[in-house]
Amino acid sequence: MTTTATMAAVKFAQENQERFVEELKALLRIPSVSTLPEHAKDVRAAAEFVAAELKRIGMEHVRLIETATKERPGGHPLVYADWLNAAPAADGRPAPTVLCYGHYDVQPAEPLDEWKSPPFEPTVRDGNIYARGAVDDKGQMWMHVKALEALFSVGEGRLPVNVRVIVEGEEEVGGEGIAMFVREHGDSLKADVALVSDTEMFAPELPTLCVGLRGMIYTEIEVRGARTDLHSGMYGGAVPNPFVALAQVIAKLKDADGRILIPGFYDKVVSPSADELKAWQALPFDEEHYRETEVGSVSLTGEAGYSVLERTWARPTLDVHGMPGGFTGAGAKTVIPAKALAKVSMRLVPDMTPAESFAKYKAYVESIVPAGVEIEVRMIHSGDPIVVSTDNAYVKAATEAMHTVFGKETVFVRGGGSIPIVGDFVRELKIPTVMMGFGLPDDNLHAPNEKFHLANFYRGIESIVLFLSGVGA
Repeated sequence: MTTTATMAAVKFAQENQERFVEELKALLRIPSVSTLPEHAKDVRAAAEFVAAELKRIGMEHVRLIETATKERPGGHPLVYADWLNAAPAADGRPAPTVLCYGHYDVQPAEPLDEWKSPPFEPTVRDGNIYARGAVDDKGQMWMHVKALEALFSVGEGRLPVNVRVIVEGEEEVGGEGIAMFVREHGDSLKADVALVSDTEMFAPELPTLCVGLRGMIYTEIEVRGARTDLHSGMYGGAVPNPFVALAQVIAKLKDADGRILIPGFYDKVVSPSADELKAWQALPFDEEHYRETEVGSVSLTGEAGYSVLERTWARPTLDVHGMPGGFTGAGAKTVIPAKALAKVSMRLVPDMTPAESFAKYKAYVESIVPAGVEIEVRMIHSGDPIVVSTDNAYVKAATEAMHTVFGKETVFVRGGGSIPIVGDFVRELKIPTVMMGFGLPDDNLHAPNEKFHLANFYRGIESIVLFLSGVGA
């Protein structure tokens, strides 16, 4: 596609911004919470919404791919589409293929009373759109769809590059369905590069490519004591309390300085290069602003000797997310619960592997079980850490696209979060991934009042138009 046609696509996107936002609002109204069985119909409705739009704009072979099996009946569908008719290069080489990835599922919205507007009634204020999934990842996934629409509209139904689209509905619960599909049907996703927009910019107005993600293992620890709940007055002092035992186990997982106490846990950790650390030090990062504005705590914690960016991008972590069980209602109930549960996750960095890290963690937990209780450690889901090379033509196309839109040089960062499918693309499809995200650090991912800055939504669409055209060229 010529530069003139590319800029015509950018103009189309600019002229249709209001419609794009209204369409996004309709998608955001669907409460596609993948972790809650009662929202299974909503998750499917979101998949159908995305599929219908891909078909409308001109994508071909649009279909839902079911991932539910006998072993995992709650699997949510994938949305697939492609358009593989791009003209070959002048020397006869086939046009490159870009695999666009996103997810339409969202996190639960609780606590609901902390939202300033209802989480599934998208509201625009102060230049932002507020809703669960606004930035993670419905808004960013919608940028891909709208960029494709803009290119189709000015290209007489053609694109400058071959495109496959795969959108999943289980990213927020580990991505098991798409991982299984990639392993078993990788040929149907054959591409030269993957484009993922599920990350954030380092700072407002600063174009950013994420070149590394932490992996993770998400686990449950279940502690069992008596056969049934018991009266604490009649039995207290003679029977084990699973919650006390669980608290004792958790207290031994990390020391006061945040260092994980699992033997051998740090053995495979690879530190960032000197050049990468130097680049991070040059980023516009204000630790006090981060503490006060983004975090809101009285102080920051973590391993001594490492900067905040190192702790969040390049060091392993261990966190407790919840301890459901027992009595938590209003008033009092003097019961010793028969069992207690904790949800615990670990973020991993290169060259740690989920299997080896989980084995060390499980063995350690089982070695410190207090007397009188039984314990079970379960893996819920996992993902590999990943660092991608910046030395390829696709990264160059991305940086040039964002430079055109933002007028600034792109910075390379790592992300503290995990996108398991990126590792699958590298391992199974053998293709690089460009992580071009347009969220902001204060977008409240997974928290009340999640938002997406609309200026970034618009600029993201324009950047993707330019990226796809650049790859095609």
